[in-house]
Amino acid sequence: MPWRPELKVDQIPAPQKIAPFAVAISAEITSNGEDLGTGRLVLLHDPDGSPSWDGDFRCVSFSRADVDPEMVTDPLLSEVGWSWLLEALERNQAAYRAPSGTVTAVSSKSFGGIAEDPARAEVEVRASWTPIINSVEDVNAHLVAWSELLCLAAGLPPLPEGVVPITPRRPGAWPR
Repeated sequence: MPWRPELKVDQIPAPQKIAPFAVAISAEITSNGEDLGTGRLVLLHDPDGSPSWDGDFRCVSFSRADVDPEMVTDPLLSEVGWSWLLEALERNQAAYRAPSGTVTAVSSKSFGGIAEDPARAEVEVRASWTPIINSVEDVNAHLVAWSELLCLAAGLPPLPEGVVPITPRRPGAWPR
């Protein structure tokens, strides 16, 4: 799988008890030496299917990225975060059904002996969906969509195929 240069992707141990077959990957998102976020994706497969999945495959994803502290007060952040996933799936023609998940915005401010530490803010997208998989190309479409979700959460816009980013992510940049 050709990943964007900002992503460092590794295979990790998959859960053993959820489905007979599973594979998992993790990703670190960096740009210009700056850590922007992280994510994990698990692809589960049960040949007998699962009524709760509405199919025999299930993708389970987690992504977390730093955002500007002002962004966590935006009442639309959760809706925007969820749209990153659905739009990435649609844009990459990754057919799916039964999506579910949560978007969480977290803000922290330090006090006392660590009061000088800067304020931090993060957005987390925890999601699962049933991918419609009939070929290797279908799996690849879901992988590309997942990588796009990670990059969008980290403030990196989607790139057309074959395009390499020229300018670094600016602090405070937000995909529009």
